[in-house]
Amino acid sequence: MNPEIEARVREIYASADQAVAAFGPKCDASGRCCRFTEYGHMLFISQLEADVLLAHAPAYAKPVTRDFCPFQVDNLCTARDPRPLGCRVYFCDPAYEETGQNISEKHLAELKKLADELSLPWRYAPLHVFLNEGEGTGLAGEETGRIKLPVVGG
Repeated sequence: MNPEIEARVREIYASADQAVAAFGPKCDASGRCCRFTEYGHMLFISQLEADVLLAHAPAYAKPVTRDFCPFQVDNLCTARDPRPLGCRVYFCDPAYEETGQNISEKHLAELKKLADELSLPWRYAPLHVFLNEGEGTGLAGEETGRIKLPVVGG
């Protein structure tokens, strides 16, 4: 991924993170945010977000289904740093629902504006679509979309 474009996306993420922190929604670490089908929601991300995520996320097994996020392990996110906007903004705290939606809409519009400014096509799809297409490298240089198996007896 182009480092300048990634920096711009991360600036949008930082702004969203600040807005979320200012409200202080409660997180009970239930993991509901990542178990999409079980809790009746779907995570949509843009191509810009997918590019950042795929450039830095740990390896994961394919195919990825719409049911849950493959980066959730023991109710914790293993792709926390490059996680998309929806992950940064979503909290199951009912007192935060409207605020979260407003933060999401504002920053999603900023991502769309960035894509337009860079003359990049706007693509917005469920997380699993991008992950199944992904061919980036993980933080350790592993090919994403593949599980790195331990060497046994060697």
